[in-house]
Amino acid sequence: MNDPHGITAVVLAGTRPGGDPLAQAAGVSHKALIPIAGVPMLQRVLSALAATPQVRRIVVVIDAPQVVESLPACGKPVSILAAASGPSASVAQALAAEGAPLLVTTADHALLSPQWVGEFLDADDGRSDVLVALARRQAVEAAVPGSVRTWLRFADGHYSGCNLFLLRTPAASRVVALWQQLEADRKRPVAMLSRLGFLYALRYRCGWLTLGQALQRLGHLSRARISQVELREGLAAVDVDKMDDLKLVRSLLGERPA
Repeated sequence: MNDPHGITAVVLAGTRPGGDPLAQAAGVSHKALIPIAGVPMLQRVLSALAATPQVRRIVVVIDAPQVVESLPACGKPVSILAAASGPSASVAQALAAEGAPLLVTTADHALLSPQWVGEFLDADDGRSDVLVALARRQAVEAAVPGSVRTWLRFADGHYSGCNLFLLRTPAASRVVALWQQLEADRKRPVAMLSRLGFLYALRYRCGWLTLGQALQRLGHLSRARISQVELREGLAAVDVDKMDDLKLVRSLLGERPA
């Protein structure tokens, strides 16, 4: 179990089977090692977490321990956990090994700031099993005008995920299990829609579903309480998924020290 005086943070840093195209283009073994202003993305994430007062220790989930061992110490204890077959399986494995609560983020969140992590954790009111960080579209577009993002389009607003999750209680394992089921169904749309409910999928498609209703539905399916935390800074929704993201992040951090 975690120390009551601090939380364990988990960083997902595994690579895809066959390698990652961005890593190959950058000439490194893992996307997490792509340098931004001379500093690997994973090192930037570790530094941000280490500078967050609420974080006590860090677990990096990766398929190659030497990647983490090659980086300088970040100031807080760092341990390594072998990556599983995919992101959801890796999170399930980390939760089983470490217990709740767990803060989860990704190694490609190169802009991650201790202020965002602190804002996210401070928003926990103790009433949910899982917290998810989101940024409203207006905030993202104000921060990075013209940037192409993937939007969650709800009736009460459009949002982008911020790659920050708080698995507060043991019930979070049921949310992760649902995530694994949906991940397994990603190439079978009918099965995925059936699992979520065709009516809810139709309401989302038509723009009639609110964010609260969507989270309530996911909570019902997983028998857990899921809540969102809306971060004020739109940059919190920017990670490195494609080459345009890498160029954007490099332009934002080009003159900024690690």
